[in-house]
Amino acid sequence: MAYRVTLIPGDGIGPEVIAAARHVLDATGLGFAWDVQAAGAEALEKFGAPMPGALLDSIRANGVGLKGPITTALGTAGFRSVNVGIRQELSLWANLRPVKNVAGVDSRYEHVDLVVVRENTEGMYTGIEHTVIPDQAAEAIRIITRKASERIVRFAFEYARSHGRRKVTAVHKANVLKVTDGLFLGIAQEIAAQYPDIAFEHRIVDNMSMQLVRDPTQFDVIVTTNLFGDILSDLCSGLVGGLGLAPGANLGDKLAVFEPVHGSAPKYAGQNKANPTATIMSGVLLLRHLGENAAADRVEDAVLKVIAEGRFVTFDLKPDRNDPTAVGTRQMAEAIVKAMNP
Repeated sequence: MAYRVTLIPGDGIGPEVIAAARHVLDATGLGFAWDVQAAGAEALEKFGAPMPGALLDSIRANGVGLKGPITTALGTAGFRSVNVGIRQELSLWANLRPVKNVAGVDSRYEHVDLVVVRENTEGMYTGIEHTVIPDQAAEAIRIITRKASERIVRFAFEYARSHGRRKVTAVHKANVLKVTDGLFLGIAQEIAAQYPDIAFEHRIVDNMSMQLVRDPTQFDVIVTTNLFGDILSDLCSGLVGGLGLAPGANLGDKLAVFEPVHGSAPKYAGQNKANPTATIMSGVLLLRHLGENAAADRVEDAVLKVIAEGRFVTFDLKPDRNDPTAVGTRQMAEAIVKAMNP
């Protein structure tokens, strides 16, 4: 029986990296029934809304989705964010972003293997903001609740326990944001006491940024609020080679949507240049979510083999980004498929 999965191509390079991931996942032989749904610019043109109801209904019906990057407009004009909207509408409250060194990718660090667990539905991303004085002052309201804080911190500890991780670090700004981050930190400390087998520490977010750059290997599972998680996960991806390698998962009680951490990179759209690794590795997270661990291992091993060999990789994975031997998005995906089926 085929797995029904909502497939969201997205904007910019999204359709290309999603096509690459689809090709690789189909090559596992598991059988997927892809329910293709528009979002972002394509949906706005077709349906007059960047996040149509059919998209949300599809994810609710299928339970899982694989999504390409979607452009979020800067400034005051336009829809706030399809990415945030999907997470909030479907209560995908946990954002999981693993970060690990990849052989063949130049990095300043070795032995990095950490996971950022980000609360995904509240904080500064609730969208409660308004103009106080036109063109002079604006206000945003930050929401932190016990319910959301408890479930994300508990998720981090359960993830650590089930994946053989040794430590959870809670990141906050409770020295200044004493009420909101004070609530988050207090809850983290309460829950940590229930997991004596997992080491616990907490760090102020500015110090955390410095510590990650100084020595990322001292961290294992990082749990934090929405905005800090968004920022720190990008920082962490830079420690191991960049956003082109960074997969992500949005998880709720019953639903899950998997997506690369990177954006839509419109300047590369349609050029067959984009690195598909982050999207393919998001597909690996999808396979593990479905319980298909053997297939996930095959795909992951093939991705790592192709990158380590360095022949059939996109320009950003070459030591010299102007290397004429760099291949395109489609060609890298095909090399991964061949590595899966030697």
